[in-house]
Amino acid sequence: MHRLRLFPLLLVAVLLAVPGVAPAQNAEIKIDVDRTIGEVDSLIYGNFVEHLGRNVYGGIYDPDSPLANDQGFRTDVMQATRDLNVSLMRYPGGNFVSNYNWKDGVGEERPNRLELAWSRIETNEFGTNEFMDFVDSVDTEPYFAVNLGTGTIEEAQQWVEYTNYEGGTYYSELRKEHGHEEPYDIKYWSLGNEMDGFWQIGHLNAEDYSKKAREAAKMMTRTDPDISLVATGASNFRPDATPMHWNRIVLEELKDVVDYIALHIYVGNPNDDYYNFQSTPHVMEKRTELVEGLIDIAMEDAEREDEIKIAWDEYNVWYRARSGSDMEGETALEERYNLSDALVIAGFLNGFIRNADIVKMANLAQLVNVIGTMFTTPDDMFKQTIYYPLQLYAEHAYGTSLDVHVNSDTYDTDEFFIGLGEQQTQQTDVPYLDVSATYQDDGEVIINVVNRHRDRDITTDLISQTGMFEGPFEVFEINGPGVKTRNNFEEQPVQTEQLDDVQGNGESFTYTFPAHSVTMLKGRIEQ
Repeated sequence: MHRLRLFPLLLVAVLLAVPGVAPAQNAEIKIDVDRTIGEVDSLIYGNFVEHLGRNVYGGIYDPDSPLANDQGFRTDVMQATRDLNVSLMRYPGGNFVSNYNWKDGVGEERPNRLELAWSRIETNEFGTNEFMDFVDSVDTEPYFAVNLGTGTIEEAQQWVEYTNYEGGTYYSELRKEHGHEEPYDIKYWSLGNEMDGFWQIGHLNAEDYSKKAREAAKMMTRTDPDISLVATGASNFRPDATPMHWNRIVLEELKDVVDYIALHIYVGNPNDDYYNFQSTPHVMEKRTELVEGLIDIAMEDAEREDEIKIAWDEYNVWYRARSGSDMEGETALEERYNLSDALVIAGFLNGFIRNADIVKMANLAQLVNVIGTMFTTPDDMFKQTIYYPLQLYAEHAYGTSLDVHVNSDTYDTDEFFIGLGEQQTQQTDVPYLDVSATYQDDGEVIINVVNRHRDRDITTDLISQTGMFEGPFEVFEINGPGVKTRNNFEEQPVQTEQLDDVQGNGESFTYTFPAHSVTMLKGRIEQ
């Protein structure tokens, strides 16, 4: 059972009733603008579109819907995506990409293919050019993954040529024939997807993957030297797996080739244990720390000066739709999220910010219906709870990440699986207040606080250790009646609300963070 340290809390309550005994102190958040971590990269606010379930067909693309435009794109989804402030959109997979030939999705002839990763038929009605039209319409940047499962290194190179080469070659001229005169200049390319996983079509061991990825990279960068490449890091964290061995080999073999190493994590709450679940972002941070150490080792004798960065290019809550028919077909992986899921997503975002020196890309998986931020029917759409923390952070949380000192009550967890098909973990000293902060040169400070406590508001002293708070502070809050509160088509009780400003003048001010909430305080520190 949880060691929630209830006895000390009860003792405090008793002592408060005794004359002459001082009340318990508030929690503390100490902000020092001179204690910096790194610049927050806008690419950590990315998302992901995969040919899976109703993500593409019935999600972003639904020509038969009354809400579709003349291109077949859902106008409500497009607007919600713009409002989400998505910086980067990964495509077309995911597991899907390792059985995908991009040539099937361009031109007039679009063959039906068996889609073996998710057990469906892919019509290829939607492909490269349709996706690029979509990302252009929602003002985001594309991030493509090439097929290094069943695909060849030549096909990977040809895709770069089709999308990025100006003209005069077969595939660049083919793009023009398809109605796109100018190159797309797609900058970010992933060398496969989850190639360490036995579930992957074309699964390879670390050595064989590295050899294939290196040769693909050679051909792709000779076609366009300006692209940035992402290596497939570990995604298999099952009890008998050796993920850090995979990461070590890939980094050693590709250290002079790639710009990022991609890591994936999906967490869940299958045992309905709220506090265990809320601790799961700390697992991501621990894995970040381990991989950063491997990067440091690989860089010791690298022929490059710039360091490889970490891309968490798949992360989310995913545990309800993970078996049987929920994994296949037209309605695969359709999770319905609650407030506790949104708190976990905010915890991930805080973790990315706290590791801003090394985590430079992240993609919440996925956009629509499939473990998505939005859920649609042919004539309606609502925003799931997890939509709101990503939107809030992506709109405001930029600048330099600060090393924040937090003094709050903590708890320990049981030993538990962080998600299906994952390793067990046990977390100790998990703070009820999970905090990140960013600072801009003009004095703007953003303080992001998740109060993980299910039942208790936490009164907190916010202290500026360098300079003075200069109020007022804008207050944004994501909350709901309870941790299992969900949004639906009829009502959306979990949203971002802007509350009344609070005055934060001087060296400190006090704020009470409500139970099970995400709060953002936006103000200034003057030095």
